[in-house]
Amino acid sequence: MSDPYAIILGMYDKWNKFTHVCQTCDALIELTSKRVVREITCECGGKCVWLSQEPATITPTNEREQMETTSTYDANALVTYKSINNGEVTYPTLKVNELEYHLDSYRRLQDQLAISNGQISKILDNLSADGWYNPNYEKIEILNDLCEILGHEPKQTVRITGTISFEIDYDIPLEEVEDFDAHYFLQDTLTLDAYNGDVVVESWTVEDHDVDWNN
Repeated sequence: MSDPYAIILGMYDKWNKFTHVCQTCDALIELTSKRVVREITCECGGKCVWLSQEPATITPTNEREQMETTSTYDANALVTYKSINNGEVTYPTLKVNELEYHLDSYRRLQDQLAISNGQISKILDNLSADGWYNPNYEKIEILNDLCEILGHEPKQTVRITGTISFEIDYDIPLEEVEDFDAHYFLQDTLTLDAYNGDVVVESWTVEDHDVDWNN
């Protein structure tokens, strides 16, 4: 009589490994099956996206208790997944790195939606007789509350005009001394920038200059 374990291996040595990711908790789930497994549900109850399918190698061991699957990560590998848009089911094919980008964008969108929903909930809580509709509430208090909820800092743009004094040392090549023009040199050489992200330098110009030839 043949070894029953060897018979099992003969039946299942062409299994495939399927990789999924949960859309709710981001869990990476791998399972091995002879069937095509494209739709599974995570333990958290979330739906999973099918990432890849590849052959799984089952290697018998002396203990006859272990199965080994081999795989390599290839960012350019093609992945086909199920997409449902307005009730229409399609099976787009993307590279692994493209799918990773879409999943990352989806996670960022989920985070932003959670923040926005929290802000909306706080605003609705204040739209009551005890809140902003209370006649004792001042307009400035309501505006301050809104800014705090939305994480917004109100600002006013102003135009500032000023004069800057400076001194620079420059080694002029002797062959250029006769035709040296300090005004054009400064205009072409100097720059005015700001280290504050809220400041925009609209324009600047060199109006006065003086050259000390005896320095």
